[in-house]
Amino acid sequence: MRKKNNLFIYIYLGVSVVLCLMLATRSSFLYPLNNWDDANSYFSMGKAIFNGKMPYRDVFDQKGMYLYFLYGLSYLISHTTFIGVFVLECVLGFADVIAFYGIIRLFDAGKKPDSLEGKVLSAILAVLTFAVIVCSRSFWWGGAAEEICLPFYAAGLYLSLAYFKNDYNKAVMPFKSVFYGGILAGFIANIKFTGLGFFFAWMMLAFFSFLAHGEFLKGIKACFVFLFGMFLPFVPWIVYFGIQGGLYEWYWGYVYVNVFVYTKVESEVPGVMGRLLYMAKTLYWLIRDDWQYFVPLIVGMIWSVFGVKYSKNKINMLARLNVPVLFAFMFLGFFGGGRDLPYYSLPLAIFAVLGFSFVGNFVSKAGFSGKIFIPAICTALAMLFIANNSMNIPFMKVDRDSYFMYRFRDEVLESENPTLLNVGCLDAGLYTLCDIVPSCRWFQTQTLNVDEPENNPYLEQERYVREGLIDYVLVRDHIPDSIGDHYDLIDKETYGWDGAEFNYYLYKKIK
Repeated sequence: MRKKNNLFIYIYLGVSVVLCLMLATRSSFLYPLNNWDDANSYFSMGKAIFNGKMPYRDVFDQKGMYLYFLYGLSYLISHTTFIGVFVLECVLGFADVIAFYGIIRLFDAGKKPDSLEGKVLSAILAVLTFAVIVCSRSFWWGGAAEEICLPFYAAGLYLSLAYFKNDYNKAVMPFKSVFYGGILAGFIANIKFTGLGFFFAWMMLAFFSFLAHGEFLKGIKACFVFLFGMFLPFVPWIVYFGIQGGLYEWYWGYVYVNVFVYTKVESEVPGVMGRLLYMAKTLYWLIRDDWQYFVPLIVGMIWSVFGVKYSKNKINMLARLNVPVLFAFMFLGFFGGGRDLPYYSLPLAIFAVLGFSFVGNFVSKAGFSGKIFIPAICTALAMLFIANNSMNIPFMKVDRDSYFMYRFRDEVLESENPTLLNVGCLDAGLYTLCDIVPSCRWFQTQTLNVDEPENNPYLEQERYVREGLIDYVLVRDHIPDSIGDHYDLIDKETYGWDGAEFNYYLYKKIK
């Protein structure tokens, strides 16, 4: 009976995730395409990997390898659509709700948390947590690197909460948990390492818990266990780049560019006080823009400090500070550099699960019936909430055949084995629709001000156009001065979103 109950819970969670994402992400089959340039860039990078090209050296984008690898697996499912990415988002979303389900059960949702009623209540609240995340503005158009990171953060939050809620007053954190935390951090480090603030705080708090128990030497050992676990996800890429003699390109493209070049371009916030003021303003606007998950997040944060029943002993304070410290360091990691894009804040949404944990405790005291129709009704309400709050829903109404990128696709595919270049923007989606593998390193415009001419994307793209090396050039707004030497304009379109408009031009090489 218990196995059947668990199977029912997992099926319910999986189906609910698919239904929620079906509405929330532009990768869904309900949308004409996912036209987000970042997501298409990741798709093209993953495609390039599975067509024998080495990231950073042969094709360039500055995110981490697991992001491109997972997008590459999605490419194997479908070469010219985002159906594979939708499947990926569903798998990762299922991992998210499994972690949320476990967290909510930690706080004893239901009078009998191990009963079917208690499990059903926890599952419903996990789905509602997921729904408020994916309909928020920071979810953006679907497929962000931050979305790919969510399961690793959620699992890390579960491990930390499970220890500080249930075991902190009795013993130090088991080395096994520390090791798992390190592995999770290693994956984050190989997707988007600015998100490591969360796991820095995670291990710091774990180390302090060793100190609170008078186990300094074991705490030092735990740090090495964590670092060993963190190292393991690097091993496949050390081998991959080492075999190809590309370890320096990996370092340059992922570490050097993000630390010393990307921040130089985007960060304009002066001084420590200026940075603090910027972060305070950023948090204010995040709460306003992403109220869907910040409301339960704030409630849950307060409850975790003042309302949760922890052990009443002298080391109690660290358990109460656990959640605020994890949140603060995650926020600092994403916004401490002075950069601000809407989807950066998405990982903060995992803390919304605490607000729903609080709701679970409240509802259980009033009495909860686990009748079969209640989960279905709650999932329907979650979908209705997404339909009324997601910024993506209006794009669902765009007709696929009338969308200009499909017209551009048909024009490009008139040539046999065409090559393509994006100028003035990241990958606009034409590589995906045409199933074109990028043929040059700077296949899209990167906002990087690199001093070395051979590594400067602007200079290199100008050279590609000047020398007529590419068959088709898709230009957004800024038209290269020399494009008339080798190319004819064959189509154009004005298109915009979020209050901005852009001019797209499609050029074909003169034969």
